[in-house]
Amino acid sequence: MTTLVVGATGATGKQLVEQLLRMGQTVKLIVRPTAKIPETWKNNDRISIIEASISQIRVDEMIAYLSDCQSVASCLGHNLNLKGIYGKPGKLVTDAVKLLCTAIQKSSPDKPIKFVLMSTTGYRNRGLRESISIGEKLVMGVIRLLVPPQLDNEKAADFLRMNIGQQNKAIDWVVVRPDTLINEECVTEYELYGSPIRSALFNPGKTSRINVGNFMARLIVESSLWDNWKGQMPVIYNKRS
Repeated sequence: MTTLVVGATGATGKQLVEQLLRMGQTVKLIVRPTAKIPETWKNNDRISIIEASISQIRVDEMIAYLSDCQSVASCLGHNLNLKGIYGKPGKLVTDAVKLLCTAIQKSSPDKPIKFVLMSTTGYRNRGLRESISIGEKLVMGVIRLLVPPQLDNEKAADFLRMNIGQQNKAIDWVVVRPDTLINEECVTEYELYGSPIRSALFNPGKTSRINVGNFMARLIVESSLWDNWKGQMPVIYNKRS
């Protein structure tokens, strides 16, 4: 199985790629021409690297890149600096999701392509009417105004929920929502929930990036796990000791 990964050189994207390789998968990466690519990736026969800015890829080009892929995973995010937060492209994640979905649907695959999108517990799944406190609503409103990437992440997940939906013939999807991301060396036990069990702002949990990568890779590889979460937005926390 071949998976197209975007956002592969980010802190979580690297973990996803390594987990896919550990599970015997082949990966195709779209990375910025200026991205720092691990040397071990350059010499790996199971990795194909496409150097391109995803915001400049045309639909017909993306169709070609997807021609031998059975799954797609996005760990795209904005760099945490002034240019990354307030510069262009402001809708990096949303536009990439739309591009990928358009290309998948125009390619008319024989069976649905799996699409796994990394999001955040700061996104509320309105399809489940997930409730938050008034205080959290006020703070999130301010964050959306002052930190554009938050709104970008929300619109990307909303596009899958509302525009692709549950019965699309070309695309099946899962949106993975980690809480506060931390770095750990090894995969540890983690817990999965259909909705957040704590406040992302006032009582956040922790999720290691390697655990996010492991869960996203398992969704792609393990059919039973995929069937369990298809069309949903699971929340992942590191298991509490």
